[in-house]
Amino acid sequence: MSHLRHREGVWKAMVNRTKLAVLAAAGAIAATKLRTRLRLSAAKHPSLGGHVRLAKRIAGQIAGYTHPEARFFTADGADATVAQRRRDGLRALSGLYAARFPKTLALTAQTRPGLSDLQFTGRYRVPFAFSAVVHDKLPVGAFLQSSDGAWLIDLDGNRLIDLTGSYGVNLFGNDLYKATLREALETAGPLGGVLGSYHPVVASNVERLRALSGLDEISFHMSGTEAVMQAVRLARYHTGRRRLVRFAGAYHGWWGDVQPGIGNPVPADHTLTLADMSERTLAVLATRTDIACVLVNPLQALHPNRGAPSDGQLVDSARTAGADWDAYAAWLRRLAQVCRDAGIVLIMDEVFMGFRLSPGSVARTIGVDADMIVWGKTLGGGLPIGVLAGRAALMKRFREERPVDICFARGTFNAHPYVMAATDAFLRRLETPAIRALYDGLGDRWNARAARLNARLAAARLPVQVAHLSTVWTVLYTRPSRYNWMLQYYLRAEGLALSWVGTGRLIFSLDIDDALFDAIVDRFVAAAAAMQRDGWWDGPAVSDKALRRQALKETVRARFF
Repeated sequence: MSHLRHREGVWKAMVNRTKLAVLAAAGAIAATKLRTRLRLSAAKHPSLGGHVRLAKRIAGQIAGYTHPEARFFTADGADATVAQRRRDGLRALSGLYAARFPKTLALTAQTRPGLSDLQFTGRYRVPFAFSAVVHDKLPVGAFLQSSDGAWLIDLDGNRLIDLTGSYGVNLFGNDLYKATLREALETAGPLGGVLGSYHPVVASNVERLRALSGLDEISFHMSGTEAVMQAVRLARYHTGRRRLVRFAGAYHGWWGDVQPGIGNPVPADHTLTLADMSERTLAVLATRTDIACVLVNPLQALHPNRGAPSDGQLVDSARTAGADWDAYAAWLRRLAQVCRDAGIVLIMDEVFMGFRLSPGSVARTIGVDADMIVWGKTLGGGLPIGVLAGRAALMKRFREERPVDICFARGTFNAHPYVMAATDAFLRRLETPAIRALYDGLGDRWNARAARLNARLAAARLPVQVAHLSTVWTVLYTRPSRYNWMLQYYLRAEGLALSWVGTGRLIFSLDIDDALFDAIVDRFVAAAAAMQRDGWWDGPAVSDKALRRQALKETVRARFF
C-alpha cells in the first residue's frame, strides 16, 4: 500500500508540475500577446484617425440637426448687430449667385434628384448643422461648358480661374489634356475599342514607365483605387501575410481595406492604422510577422496623421497643415529600411502626387527604395487610369510549382486603346523641353507664391493664411470662428473655381504664370475682405476649444433631448 501511495504521490507531483508549467507557458504567451497589443496601441495616433473603430462608433451616435435661420447667424454667440451684418451679407451674396449663375444653378437643381453623387457633395460642403440654409441660399452649380487655359466657363458664360485641379488630374493645364485626348482619338481610332489584345502604344508605355519607376514590371488598371487593390493583393499573395498598414489620415481610395473607419459600412479587420512619423510605428513594423505591406501616400507630408481637409469639417479654426518635406523624406527612407529588414512590401501610393513634384516618381526623387509604386490621375493624359509598377518577384500572379495557386486580377477595360494612347501622348510630352522647363525651380516658385499671398493677407489684417506642398494648398484660419467655411462662397463670387471640399484643398496647374497668380491673389484677398466686412469673423473672441464645446453641446441635445 505504501508503494502505491508513493507512486500516487509522485504522479500527483508530476501533474502539479505539468499544470504549473502549462500555466507558466500560458502566462508567458498571454504576456507576450499583451506586450504586442500594447506596442500596437502605442503606435496608433491618439486622435480618432488612429482609432478607426472608435471613430466609427462615435460617428454612428451623432444625430443630425439643422440650425434654424435665426440660430444660423448666432451659433457662436454673436450679438444682434453682428448677426444683422451676417444676415445682410448672406442676402447680398445669395442675390449675386442667383443673378450670375441662373442657367448653371437651374440644371444643377434639375439633375440633383437623380444623381446621388451630386446629393452627397452638396450635402457636405459645410458642417451639416448649417447645410440646409446654405443649400437654400447659396446653391453651387455643378456644370461647366468649356475651359480656356486655366479658366473654366460655366453655362452662364462666367469665367472662373481653375483651382480645382480636377482632383489632381490637371497638372499641366487644361489645354494640354485637350491636345492629348485629340491625339488619343487619332492614334487609337483605327483600332477602336477592341479589348483583350493591345494597341502598339502599350509597348512604349511599359518601357517608359519602367524607366520612370526603376521597377521591373507594369500592370494597367482603370483607376488608382484598382491599382492599389492589386498592389495589396499581390503583397498578401507573395508574403503569405494578411495584414496591411496604413497611416492615420491617409487616403488610398474608397475600398474597404484602406478605408477601415468612417465611410466603410463593414470594419476592415486586417488593417492596422498607425501613426505617421513615429518611432513606435517603426518598432511595431520591426517586430510583427503578420504584416504584408505598408501603404504610403506622400501627400501626408502636408498634414501628417490628419485626413484630407474639407470645409464640411470646419466647426472651429483648428485646421492645421504645413509640410517639412525634408523631415518627411528622411522618415520615409527609415521606413523603407525597416520594411526591407522585416520582409514587408513597401507600396508608394503616388496616385495624387506622382509627377507633381518632379517628372516621375516621388519615391525615386527622394531616394526611397519602394517595392511597388502606384500611379494614376494625370498620367492618363485626361482619361481614367491606374498603373502599378513593381519588382518582378512581387508582380507575378502564379506559382510555377503550384500552377492552380494563382492571384487573379484582370479588368475588362485595363489597357483600353484610347487610355493607352492618351497615356502615350502624356509621356511623350513629359520628355519635351517645354514641359521639363516647368519643373525648373518648381519648389522655389510655389514657395514664393504662397509667401506672397500670405503677406497680402497679413497686410490686410485678415485671419487667413495658406499652407502648401508645392502646388497643393490648404487654407488655414488664424482667428477662432464657426463660420470659416463661408469663405468658399466669397471666393466663388470673386471668380475662383473650387472643388466641393472648399478651401480645404486648392490644386494649381503648372501653366499658371505670375500674372495670373497675381490675379488669384487679388481675388482671394478681396473675397476674405468681403467676408470680414460682413461680420463672419466678428463673433465673440472665444477659443477653438470653446467653439468645439458649443458644437458638442448641440450634438448632445440633438441626440438625447
